[in-house]
Amino acid sequence: MRKLIYWVHVSVDGFVDGPGGEFDWAQMGPELSAYSEALDGRVDTLLFGRPVWEMMVGFWPAAESMTDDPHVLAFAPFWRATPKIVFSRSYQGDDWTSRVISGDLAGQVNELKAQPGKDLLLTGGAALAGELTKLGLIDEYHVAVHPVALGGGRRLFAQPEQRQSLQLVGSRIVDGRVVVSQYEAAQR
Repeated sequence: MRKLIYWVHVSVDGFVDGPGGEFDWAQMGPELSAYSEALDGRVDTLLFGRPVWEMMVGFWPAAESMTDDPHVLAFAPFWRATPKIVFSRSYQGDDWTSRVISGDLAGQVNELKAQPGKDLLLTGGAALAGELTKLGLIDEYHVAVHPVALGGGRRLFAQPEQRQSLQLVGSRIVDGRVVVSQYEAAQR
C-alpha cells in the first residue's frame, strides 16, 4: 500500500503562512532542497488543498522565467511532470490539475493509497492535512521549522478535535538554521 506523506514548512510559532497568507519566509538552502528532492523521489502523485494549489499554480508552471534559484530550477520540471490532485468542494480544475476530489475524503484517499505506484505527497497547507490527520490517513509527517516568528496566519493542526500523538522518527538541522523532523502517527 502506498504511503501518504505530509511535507510542510512552519514558523517557530506554529504557522504555515503569515497573517496575510504570505509564504515568503521559508528559506530553501541546499540541504533543505536536497531533503525535499529526496521526498520527491519517493512519490508519483502530488496532493494539494485549494489554497496551496492556487499559490503553486500561480508560480511553478513558469518558475524558471522568474528566478534562477537552484531549488526552483530542480523542482519546477518535477512539478510540471507529476500528476497533481486538488482537494476542494468548489474548484473545477485547470490545465495543470490531473484530478479534483470533492467528496468522501476518506474513501477517495484510501482508494488512492490502494492503487499501485509510488507514495503520495501532500505539500503544505493546514486544513486538508488536519482532516487527513483526524481520519488517520497520513503515514508520515515531515515538518521543517524555520527560524521566524510570524505572529499570525494559519496554524499547523489548528484546533484539533482530539489529541493526535505522533512518534518521532528522526530530526536534524539543515543549512545551519532549519530543523526538519519526521514523525509517524503513533499506534492507537
